[in-house]
Amino acid sequence: MTETRTPGPARPSRSTDGDLVNVRLIALAMAIGSTQLFILPLLLLPRNAAWGWILVPLALTTTPFWSLIHESIHGTLLRDRARNDRAGRVLATVYGSPFALLKAGHLLHHRYSRVRERAEIYDPATTSRFRATRSHYLQLLGGLYLLELIALLLAAMPARTIRALARRVEAPESVGGLLLERVAQPAVLDKFRTDAAAIVTVHAVAFLAYGAHGWMLLAAIAARALVISLSDNAYHYGTDLDAPREAMNLRLPRLLERCTLNFTLHDVHHRHPGLRWHELPSRFRDDGAHYHLGWFTAVARQFRGPIPLDRPTVRHD
Repeated sequence: MTETRTPGPARPSRSTDGDLVNVRLIALAMAIGSTQLFILPLLLLPRNAAWGWILVPLALTTTPFWSLIHESIHGTLLRDRARNDRAGRVLATVYGSPFALLKAGHLLHHRYSRVRERAEIYDPATTSRFRATRSHYLQLLGGLYLLELIALLLAAMPARTIRALARRVEAPESVGGLLLERVAQPAVLDKFRTDAAAIVTVHAVAFLAYGAHGWMLLAAIAARALVISLSDNAYHYGTDLDAPREAMNLRLPRLLERCTLNFTLHDVHHRHPGLRWHELPSRFRDDGAHYHLGWFTAVARQFRGPIPLDRPTVRHD
């Protein structure tokens, strides 16, 4: 049953006020990233290995961390575009994937969601149920983030090789070819290579810092991969096809909703992608929008498996 609930009040703020809040959030995110990568292994673990448990709550900050990158992708993290993009690139370096790749992929998502990008849908005429199921669960259980990590290898390839790879993977039911074509553009590829080098350097140094406790950092990265992969398509699973603006608003307790930077108001975001995160609740109210499902319910129902193209989409109200 559809439930209508008004999110917590969002005070109107001027652009400068919004920037100030976001600068503080960026500083907090960098403090969290620095703790995971360097402060924990260099200062805390040598005193007591039990400090490793703080990686558990740090892993739970994955969604708000991504939400900040997401704001930068849409140019709404900071009003100054150059500062906005620099902040996004730094955050993405800690996150572990080049900002250029994340930006190109996410903007393609807005354009082709439920058209070319519909991860859980498969065509029984061309793909077996077994193959579709295997692919679905691999992506759901960490594979999406793993693909982002593997994409770092593109930095070592010449542009012509990336374009050839784009032609090879091009398919009407995927944005993979389009994404590779965008990455191969000179201006994008230069930034991609710079950021990929920074990511490899930062994480290599972090692994050296962890030393014998390197497995803890691997576990933290695996947890991040799981959180990202589980939540990525939850907002779209089973929604109408050929509807790029189709998404779901997912319900969380008010405090958690705020902690995600209102990313759970995903339908509102898809309909108004230029709004900043703190502007979404008021738009939710103004549009008379509603919550389609609870967040945990939406995540869990993805385990029903892939959906055949010839069957109706899954109801979400």
